[in-house]
Amino acid sequence: MSVDTPVRTLDVTRVRDDFPILQQRVHGRPLVYLDNANTTQKPRSVIDAIEHYYAEDNANIHRSTHLLSERATRAYEAARVRVQQLINAPEAREVILTRGCTESINLVAQSWGRANLRPGDEVVLTWMEHHSNIVPWQMACEQTGARLRVVPITDAGEVELEAFASALGDRTRFVSIIHVSNVLGTINPVAEMIRLAHERGAPVLVDAAQSVPHLPVDVQALDCDFLAFSAHKMYGPTGIGALYGKAALLEAMPPWQGGGDMIASVSFEKTTYNTLPYKFEAGTPNIAGVVGFGAAVDYLRRFDLAEVARHERDLADYAVARLRDLRGIRIIGQPRERAGVVSFVMDGVHPHDIGTILDREGVAIRTGQHCAQPIMDRYGIPATARVSFAIYNTRDEVDVFIHALHTVRELFGVRS
Repeated sequence: MSVDTPVRTLDVTRVRDDFPILQQRVHGRPLVYLDNANTTQKPRSVIDAIEHYYAEDNANIHRSTHLLSERATRAYEAARVRVQQLINAPEAREVILTRGCTESINLVAQSWGRANLRPGDEVVLTWMEHHSNIVPWQMACEQTGARLRVVPITDAGEVELEAFASALGDRTRFVSIIHVSNVLGTINPVAEMIRLAHERGAPVLVDAAQSVPHLPVDVQALDCDFLAFSAHKMYGPTGIGALYGKAALLEAMPPWQGGGDMIASVSFEKTTYNTLPYKFEAGTPNIAGVVGFGAAVDYLRRFDLAEVARHERDLADYAVARLRDLRGIRIIGQPRERAGVVSFVMDGVHPHDIGTILDREGVAIRTGQHCAQPIMDRYGIPATARVSFAIYNTRDEVDVFIHALHTVRELFGVRS
């Protein structure tokens, strides 16, 4: 699919036909897949692109002069440009291809963090961060003597701008914030948060793993310094993702890993490093994954992401309304700006039991702490059940999910 393919109106029935896995039955029932914040399913175009690479173009990139290598290199670099266009980055060299959002954040924490943080400096996070945006900064702070400062969230599951602004101080050196919570569905006002951080002179990284697939994201409009996301949450393959960084910051940062392709010259006396973006792409990359990533971006760009966001918000609002009709259900977080994510608990039933029974009904959801234990601690719960929506989900599937919850209630004797 060409990146120039016109955007089409969102027709969910047609969209579902693009995803082979959705046509199957599990435990004898049609699959209802509501675990999209965990990973999304893959359209045929992505599967075909990966298969084509291995069948026709398989070779290493940037190293050989033969035709297969040339084709593989073109496909790899074309995917970088597609990612650049998706997030409106000024230059393709500002897009670093990584193993995913987690590696992207670790890269910044280890490269920028270790080079710039000093004892007493502060890195500001929020209480709703994913572990991947907590642990790398804890490690950087342990290595440098800096410390974390954490902005609280309200009972509704929101970050108040006043609380965020008050957390920024003379010692603030870096801010790393999630755009959309993978537990609460909260859409944070990241543009305003970035502006406030910049007033203090602090660069900002945005964890966009849950926003890039579901909302229009423009790094120039946000003015973020870094932005991290993963392909597998946006209809692409696992094990691949991207880090956007402003060129001036990336140029000043030391390499994180050493090896092939990130060097210009090597001797035992001294190594000089390659230019952007290759300075941060050591070793043979996941070429097939990058090709699939490019195909996923092509697929996503066929649609108006604002329309996608409205569709998924409608499904979340419908699910919330249906859940409120059930006694014994507590929805965790009630943000005013919500993406397609809803977490809940049921009186007297562990979330893992909910997930197991729903699976027997053909409904796939996520249960547990969702790699966000501090949120569980904030609400005084061990875990939640979570439904999360994508472009191919429907209200009918929400109805199947609610019907399956009645089965859970019957089995555990939960009163209506």
